[in-house]
Amino acid sequence: MTRAAVVLVLALVAGGCGGKDTPPDTEQVRSTLVEFGRASASHDYKAMCERFAPVLITKLRQVGLECEQALEQGLGQVKSPKLSVGKITVDGDNAHAEVRTSAEGQSPSDDTIELRRVNGTCRIASLGNAGEPGPAP
Repeated sequence: MTRAAVVLVLALVAGGCGGKDTPPDTEQVRSTLVEFGRASASHDYKAMCERFAPVLITKLRQVGLECEQALEQGLGQVKSPKLSVGKITVDGDNAHAEVRTSAEGQSPSDDTIELRRVNGTCRIASLGNAGEPGPAP
């Protein structure tokens, strides 16, 4: 699967976060993304979908796809996916995190993921602007 296809799937399915008695906002954002990266690496689509904000799940259902089905179709053939978290910016209930994604046989991609606070927890609301692809590994 091409980088563009992976970005498209995440954009279709893909906020600070935190709240009272929770870890600091940036820590919660990072934790959510690390958990998402682990789920991605093990192709655990259910766990990946659990990290999404409800609005993304609703959008998928509107086009006739369940979240897990969409992720499996889009990412099922991706080998050794990795996600590293860079700068995190928190503004109230919204956050943006710069991430670098890569997979075997694909050029790395620098992207911005939007997260939103949903019932006191941090959820992935959307994949924002994709950066320029990095050099091939």
